Amino acid sequence: MSSARRALAVLAVCSLTFALTSLTLPAQTPSSAAPAGAPQAPAGRGGQPGGGPPPGVGRGLDAPGIDLLPRPPVVRQDPEVQQRLFLLPEGFTIEPVLTDPLITDPVGVTFDGNGRMYVLEMRSYMLDANGTGMRDPISRISRHEDTDGDGVYDRHTVFADNLVLPRIAFPLEDGVVLVLETDNRDLYKFVDTDGDGVADTREVFYEGYGRVTNMEWQPGGMAWPLDNWLYSTYNPFRLRIQPDGSLAREETDPNGGQWWLAQDNYGKLWFVDGGGETGPVNIQAPIIYGAMNVEDNFEPDFQVPWPAPGGIADMQGGMNRVRLPDGTLNHFTAASGVEIYRGHRLPADMIGDLFFNEPVGRIVRRAKVVEREGLVQLQNAYPGSEFVRSTDPLFRPVAIHNAPDGTLFLVDMYTGIIQDAQFVGPYLRAKVEQYGLDRQHNWGRIWRIRHESMTPDFTKPRMYEESAAELVAHLAHPNGWWRDTAQKLLVLRRDTSVAPQLRAMARTGEGASADTAQLARIHALWTLEGLDQLDATLVRELMKDPDPKIRIQAIRASETLYKAGDRSFADDYLAMTRDPDHDVVIQAMMTMNLHRTPKYEETIKSLIASSNVRGVREIGGQLLNPGRSLGQMPALADVDAQAAGVNLSTSQRRSLQRGQAIYRELCITCHGPDGMGAPAGGTNQLLGAPLGGAPRVVGHHANIVQVLLHGLQGPLDGREYSGGIMVAMGANSDEWIADVASFVRNAFGNSADLITPEQVAAIRAATTRTEPWTLAELENAVPQPLDPATWTVTASHGAETAANVQREGGEQPLRWESGDAQVPGMYFQVELPAATRISEIVMETTVPRLGWAFGRGGRGARPMAPPAAYEVTVSTDGQTWSAPVASGEGQNPKTTIVFEPVEAKFVRITQTGRPANPNAGWAIERLTIYRAGQ
Repeated sequence: MSSARRALAVLAVCSLTFALTSLTLPAQTPSSAAPAGAPQAPAGRGGQPGGGPPPGVGRGLDAPGIDLLPRPPVVRQDPEVQQRLFLLPEGFTIEPVLTDPLITDPVGVTFDGNGRMYVLEMRSYMLDANGTGMRDPISRISRHEDTDGDGVYDRHTVFADNLVLPRIAFPLEDGVVLVLETDNRDLYKFVDTDGDGVADTREVFYEGYGRVTNMEWQPGGMAWPLDNWLYSTYNPFRLRIQPDGSLAREETDPNGGQWWLAQDNYGKLWFVDGGGETGPVNIQAPIIYGAMNVEDNFEPDFQVPWPAPGGIADMQGGMNRVRLPDGTLNHFTAASGVEIYRGHRLPADMIGDLFFNEPVGRIVRRAKVVEREGLVQLQNAYPGSEFVRSTDPLFRPVAIHNAPDGTLFLVDMYTGIIQDAQFVGPYLRAKVEQYGLDRQHNWGRIWRIRHESMTPDFTKPRMYEESAAELVAHLAHPNGWWRDTAQKLLVLRRDTSVAPQLRAMARTGEGASADTAQLARIHALWTLEGLDQLDATLVRELMKDPDPKIRIQAIRASETLYKAGDRSFADDYLAMTRDPDHDVVIQAMMTMNLHRTPKYEETIKSLIASSNVRGVREIGGQLLNPGRSLGQMPALADVDAQAAGVNLSTSQRRSLQRGQAIYRELCITCHGPDGMGAPAGGTNQLLGAPLGGAPRVVGHHANIVQVLLHGLQGPLDGREYSGGIMVAMGANSDEWIADVASFVRNAFGNSADLITPEQVAAIRAATTRTEPWTLAELENAVPQPLDPATWTVTASHGAETAANVQREGGEQPLRWESGDAQVPGMYFQVELPAATRISEIVMETTVPRLGWAFGRGGRGARPMAPPAAYEVTVSTDGQTWSAPVASGEGQNPKTTIVFEPVEAKFVRITQTGRPANPNAGWAIERLTIYRAGQ
């Protein structure tokens, strides 16, 4: 993704971020040779991987190489025609499973225990370039069933209707589906009580699971992996359904995922990020142990896509993201819909490979997961090409799923505008108009990817009707979908009568073939864990298993027993750090660190120092120093030390904690873990503006609040940012805005006042603005500090030091001091160079610092303080003074005085009170007067 995400931008992510379309090209017969031997896409020009203009060039409508000439509009193709426009590796074919008008705007599918497919249909998504009516409740979840086992879905119902852009449809028991809608804070349980395929009831399943914010930055997809917890993207926590139906919650690191998630055969979850132009994220360990990455997560140029030639340069980032001369995408910008292939009806060398989509580039990437020394690296399985490409510009792959039949189902939204309205800037809008993209919507297809060497397995699942013993047998199925679903249903049923059968399978693979025994044993172990039937004897037995994969799973499963109170496992974990297999050692380190077992820190340090295995050193280092990971950031304690130099109250600390969580979930993608901006791949640009030391971040609080409420677009101080527009976050609560703004103002070396929800509410109420700010508009609208170097200052007392408030740096003293004790009528006065509308004064006094001036008749130094009380009066001529425009009591260390805008050339602050210490003088170290916002 691209365009310009500017400075103040405190939050910025842009992903699943769908994009736009391109010209319909003549039908082509799929190439019979597209895999490793596929021809290289044009190298392009401009010095970037894949070509394109030089970095930083070509963001506007006058960019070099831009094409805005009139073109024929794109048109919808029938599925049979579109099928011929796919380019696949030799031996692979693609066929329609469901198409419009039966479904429209599909964004993901899930399957229940009987193999019935639930399709999330976002029917209101981007019906025009402005997103008109996008939150109207016209979307749905449809259900489709193959009744006779021929692979054709022939029974169709609308399971849930009148929804707002559904994001999760996760089946549990028969007829029970968890549903999350866009802009809904709660996760719901929908139930079909009479078996007709239509939900009759809905109730809140979990409060606070979703959020109200930009379309992209909300949870999407749900997974129940081996460990029997529920995970989704974005949310930095996991849920577990307890035997009594209640829910347990545990915190995790933010996972960095945006649209959908997947697990591999060994229970590690995989996520992809689109907005940060990254692709897969946090790939080195299960997320419960931390968000871990290394510099070489990817082979060189892994993030360069290779679409079919003939694009129309329709990327949000403008020409910076265009491969010339063929007009295709030159870098990941909207990765989404991740899956690890775990089926049984595609070539065996695909098992364990990572698949994800790039809907802007119109490709599906297949990546090999290469393991080396305890770390993984992702490599494109088809160098210079892709697993799925298409010359149809309406092809928008957004999700890909393992199917019960052993193949992969590809979800194609098949639409024109695929980016949220907030990201359709001038360049993209021009492309929308050029190709009539806003007229192409409410289509959609689901495709089956198959291989000529085998046929799909259309055996119809009947798990809801099967006994617990029959479900146990499915744990040995060669298709991961069958194993996962059987485990989930066994745990939900709570039928412990199968515990002996599960123990036998866990020990020896009883009932499984040689090919599936390892995975059957792992699923049996975790099913016992989910049923609360795990025992220490079995776990310790498996910790000694010849297979290191089994030993790793035994360590992980035993953590449940450790948390339940069996602390004797700490010795086992310590012993496992001496295992001959480095992957087992890494797991033991992660477990010890997670649970802070005795000697965990010294053990990990020792392993880092002594191991010659890179993974042990890298993962160990990140466990002890989370900030070293590309996905993590320093602890909140570092922020506390910077927070305005004062002790924090409990409520202030909680605000910073909430703000840090928001930053880690959303902002880190573009602004980076250190707040200095995340690099945009293939360019010398940053995705988001640096926040550390940014004057507008630490300046007047209205700057950052206005940007969060309404967004920001255009260059910032002459610099473009690749991440795109900083979108409005005003749909969030006043507290949410205040929390993240306060965190950013006190992280990354910043120090500024915390912002309150009341301040946000006041700014929100003062404007009806609906468009993002430009920098010029923002600076005009927000109070701006006047330059003290242009002032003439004087004071009733200590006039010889008055000019100190105009100076920065140098030797102390650099403040005005009254010299005498405070008395009513004492004043400090500023003459501005011209009459100016002002609205705010900030008076700073650092105390206790003894005054440098001696009292007129006294001995020793006089203590200094803010004014005991004050009044502010103004004048346009220095002769006639107004009534007080503000009054109050002075505060230590900062007194903020806000009043209705008033015209002033002279400003006088008069001391009107009696200090508690009658000997205290009055001091001002820094004085800021703000021009009123327009």
